[in-house]
Amino acid sequence: MSAGGYPAALEAIGLTKRFKTVDAVSDLSFTVPQGSITGFLGPNGAGKTTTLRMLLGLIRPTAGSATVAGVPFAELTQPARVVGAVLDSLSLHPNRTALGHLLVYTAATGLPDSRARQVLALVGLEQAANQKAGTFSLGMRQRLALATALLGDPQMLVLDEPANGLDPEGIAWLREFLRAFARSGRTVLVSSHILREVEQTVDRLVIVNEGRLVYQGGIDELRRSRQGRILIAGSDPATLAIALAANGITDAQVLPDGRLAVTGAELDTIAAIAQPAGVRIFGATAEPVDLEQVFLSMTSGRYAAEYPPGHPYGGPR
Repeated sequence: MSAGGYPAALEAIGLTKRFKTVDAVSDLSFTVPQGSITGFLGPNGAGKTTTLRMLLGLIRPTAGSATVAGVPFAELTQPARVVGAVLDSLSLHPNRTALGHLLVYTAATGLPDSRARQVLALVGLEQAANQKAGTFSLGMRQRLALATALLGDPQMLVLDEPANGLDPEGIAWLREFLRAFARSGRTVLVSSHILREVEQTVDRLVIVNEGRLVYQGGIDELRRSRQGRILIAGSDPATLAIALAANGITDAQVLPDGRLAVTGAELDTIAAIAQPAGVRIFGATAEPVDLEQVFLSMTSGRYAAEYPPGHPYGGPR
């Protein structure tokens, strides 16, 4: 069962994968509830793809276990009808048509050939059915890979970076497609290294860094766990900051544009402190929590570069 009491469509229990002396994944546990769209987030090299491959039985974990619909993937009697996966859109045969590619899979899984044309229509490639995959753009390859995953009419989708190569229209299409898929009671696990790419799509997040879990829960829950700021335009921001600190509100910073950014206080409270301090408030703007910044703070330092003295570019500023 998932933490929210719903059945777990996918579950990782203490997953660890060691390659020689490197732990790509370390004691990773999480659940993907049935009917959810869960974002699997982490920087490149965080162990996301390795984890997905362990979930799908493609590589054996060094320790721990994973289940799909309550059982290890290898025990599924009709895996294509349970879970469809997109882990690599670049492995398509360049000389095979989109339709021909799908017919290989329908033959292998015992599905009717008519299903191949149905899924091409679902992903918007019906007009490209007889076009060779080698001529496809990266975005079209992603759609064909998704069509392959949909052949068995699965109850869940596992997608590794599916938005790669999609233009804004394609990303919007993918978002609506996944939402509709989940509304039918089905489940999606979608990986990305960019939170903004999936923020408008997912309702839950699993965030990993260096192969370890750093957050698991609802996206709204994560947003509520961090406080937004109020940006104050006033006659004397430095004096206001001192007055706020004297009243226990210490998270106040004067911005380069002269406004005072205040965290952890309501506007009415700030105004009540400003008046006796002799500070006039000209305007205030509520700044919502930037989840991308929250995500980066959770995974910061993964690839931070150290610039030696005399570096030609002078290092970051």
